[in-house]
Order: sequence, then C-alpha cells, then structure tokens
Amino acid sequence: MIIHRAFKDTDAVEVANLVKKTMLTTNIKDYSKEYLENDLKKLTALDFIEKAKYFHCYVFSDNIAENKIIGVGSIGAYWGKKDESSFFNIFVLPEYQGKGIGRQIIQTLEQDTFFKRARRIEVPASITGLKFYQKMGYSFKNGIDIIDDEGLYRLEKFNRTE
Repeated sequence: MIIHRAFKDTDAVEVANLVKKTMLTTNIKDYSKEYLENDLKKLTALDFIEKAKYFHCYVFSDNIAENKIIGVGSIGAYWGKKDESSFFNIFVLPEYQGKGIGRQIIQTLEQDTFFKRARRIEVPASITGLKFYQKMGYSFKNGIDIIDDEGLYRLEKFNRTE
C-alpha cells in the first residue's frame, strides 16, 4: 500500500538519493550524463530542505518496504503569484515506475491549496516525463511544443475555480 505525508527535513538525504537514482537511471535515456549531473547540483538534500520552506512537498512510501520513500512531488507558487502555481521535482524510483505512483503524486498535488487557489498550473516537464504529464491533462504552454533553454517542455493546465 502506498501512503503519503508531508516532507520532513529528515527525509532530505533519502529524497535527494531517490532523485539522483531516478535521473541517472530513467532520464539518462533522454539527457546526457553531463546535463543530469549539472541538474543534480541543484537537487541536494540541503536544496530540498530549503525548497520545502516555500513549497508543499510530499513523500510517498511503500508500507511493505518499511516506509522506504519511493516517490516525491512538490507544488508551490509560480514566481510568487497567488493565482498561478507550479509543480516541482516529481520523481518515482525506477523500480516503482509504471505502477500508478506518479498518478497518485499528481492527484495529491491537485488536492493541495497551491493547486486549488490557482487558475493556472505550470509544469516544467522533462523529455522523459512529457507523455505522462500529457496523460494527466497537461498541455503545451501557449501551444509551444519545443524544448526551452533548460531542456524542458513547459506544460500547463487551467483550473476551474468557483
């Protein structure tokens, strides 16, 4: 059974290791090792602790695997805006991919207050994650379907707010 909870500072090392393993195993199919290693410099345990001050970050665990963290996802304000939010650092360990955990992460983030208050949610999507986010209802921002300077696609979803 997969459970989730809010990120704690004590999760930071395990989360950073999860992200590193995932990027160097899964994302390596679409990016150079140099690109990924450069990205990982900004995804250290200390970076996750710092980002958790501004974002709502959730960790996902497999109860059977003694609460081992198998997924992570964050949502926060898009450049400080009140009516726009963005997803950050959505990763699932390679051995757990394709089992619906990514879908659970998105569903959890879509219940968060940062999502509910936003009229628009942006996702900086990797080449690797593009099809997944599209399946979850996100489409190319302004119809632009090319990779940006950071090697990412910009996707968005508009939220129906009352």
